[in-house]
Amino acid sequence: MAVFGLGGCGKEAGGVAQLSQDRGCMRCHGMVTKFVGPGFQQVADRYRGDATAAARLGTKIRQGSVGTWGNVIMPRQPQVSAAEAAALAEWVLEQPSAR
Repeated sequence: MAVFGLGGCGKEAGGVAQLSQDRGCMRCHGMVTKFVGPGFQQVADRYRGDATAAARLGTKIRQGSVGTWGNVIMPRQPQVSAAEAAALAEWVLEQPSAR
């Protein structure tokens, strides 16, 4: 799993959660509720059980997207490395279900 290969960005307290703060993810996303973009729990619920979701979300983090959650644009995040994007995507997908 990519989250363990990041030295300091693993699942331990402050790891990927802190990375999400440091890279600005929390400016637009809440853990549970939508701010500008969907809450991470909503993302996890949508893609739960999809084996290809982590790779796709990692790409969306770095390259941006539009239309997946309405007309809101997910801007490119070039400051996020590929390894960080993979770790963030896996972390988001591990959020517990809202249901």
